[in-house]
Amino acid sequence: MTAINPSARVDAAWISSQKPSQPSETSDKSFADILKTSVSEVDRLQHETDGAIQDLVSGKEKNVHDVMVAMEKASLSLELLVQVRNKVIAAYDEIKRMQI
Repeated sequence: MTAINPSARVDAAWISSQKPSQPSETSDKSFADILKTSVSEVDRLQHETDGAIQDLVSGKEKNVHDVMVAMEKASLSLELLVQVRNKVIAAYDEIKRMQI
């Protein structure tokens, strides 16, 4: 599963690489599975960015633009994950305050 990036530009290569999801595919996964997949995807993006930065510093990578794009992609994915975490915690706190 790819990280959700609401402000990212969509290019033709990305669109062609995406398969339309069937409702049965998403209904089989639990929220915990989706969350674990998202966290691992954000972690993967962070590691890829670290590698791109190391390649740029060592001289293996010459294109600063690609490194900056990777950095922004990882940053936005992490920010989105933090916001999802904040919403989940807020919902949990709201449920705790409910009277039975």
